Amino acid sequence: MAQRTGLEDPERYLFVDRAVIYNPATQADWTAKKLVWIPSERHGFEAASIKEERGDEVLVELAENGKKAMVNKDDIQKMNPPKFSKVEDMAELTCLNEASVLHNLKDRYYSGLIYTYSGLFCVVINPYKNLPIYSENIIEMYRGKKRHEMPPHIYAISESAYRCMLQDREDQSILCTYEPVFHQHQTRVTLQLALRLLLLTILQLYRLPRPFPPPVGNTSCFFTR
Repeated sequence: MAQRTGLEDPERYLFVDRAVIYNPATQADWTAKKLVWIPSERHGFEAASIKEERGDEVLVELAENGKKAMVNKDDIQKMNPPKFSKVEDMAELTCLNEASVLHNLKDRYYSGLIYTYSGLFCVVINPYKNLPIYSENIIEMYRGKKRHEMPPHIYAISESAYRCMLQDREDQSILCTYEPVFHQHQTRVTLQLALRLLLLTILQLYRLPRPFPPPVGNTSCFFTR
């Protein structure tokens, strides 16, 4: 059998190496430069360091190219310490603002981490390719585990709903919504097919009946006793 390469390892699409994140040098650099987020026409937001405050305006130096610019204080958003890089649950962010949320989602996405929690919600970004994170081995990894014990995944959500149903003796549901990016009809059909396959996998995992009709619009998966 051929040896599994790093690119094929499913765990790289689930886990973050926190030892790399917790780098004292990176933390010291963040503190010294007083890094913040400022508006950017090209990127939405970009990193900059505060150089001087002048009344209602602030002189900043862009982290990307070293250029300096004057920015209104009200347009500046705080940046989280490096230890929160690629955080699994954005509710844990010290500075919970638009720039930090978008940066965390982008940072995780570019690292192959398509699932991110936001409190009770789970944000999923389409990778537009197949990822090896829906196999029987991955299912077994999440079986019987609490949500906080494993990285974000639809299997963690389904496991939590299933266990709550058994413990509380109450019906549970998973509501999936989406934001279309391209043609609405094509996006909706593609998402519905993907969700149906995922939900069928979940139902097979717990040997549950299939009570839901073909999905239309927003899709729900109902767990019934």
